[in-house]
Amino acid sequence: MTETCKLNDVDPHSYLANTLTAIVEGHKQSQINDLLPWNYVK
Repeated sequence: MTETCKLNDVDPHSYLANTLTAIVEGHKQSQINDLLPWNYVK
C-alpha cells in the first residue's frame, strides 16, 4: 500500500490516516473505489 501511494504521489501517512478515518465514519462499501490511492484527493 505504501509503495502504491508513492507511485501515485500520495503521502502514505496522510492517505492511511484519512482512509481509516473514512471507514470508521461509515464510508459506504459500494464506494470503496473512492478510497484507493490513485483516486485519493489531497
